[in-house]
Amino acid sequence: MADIVIERAHQLGLAGAREVARRWMRKAEEAYGLECRYVEGADGDQAAFTREGVDGRVEVGADRLRLEATLGFLFAAFSGQIEQRLASSLDELLAGAAPA
Repeated sequence: MADIVIERAHQLGLAGAREVARRWMRKAEEAYGLECRYVEGADGDQAAFTREGVDGRVEVGADRLRLEATLGFLFAAFSGQIEQRLASSLDELLAGAAPA
């Protein structure tokens, strides 16, 4: 069961959502040292990220993004702060993206 779940509806279409997800992942790699993988699909994409103490995934669809993260013991105490940072970062990228 995920410790953090963030879901956002959008009107970007799949191509726009892909761009947002890829920018979020680049930012997460640089800022948090996450190792990320991204796999495109016909109807949606799956992204995964990991580092010691954090594992998660992002489902990218034409009308929504869903991020789930599971935190290790040391990070669990900070889950509220981590969720707030992740949500803020994702919201910022979504707000700056052009609709499809």
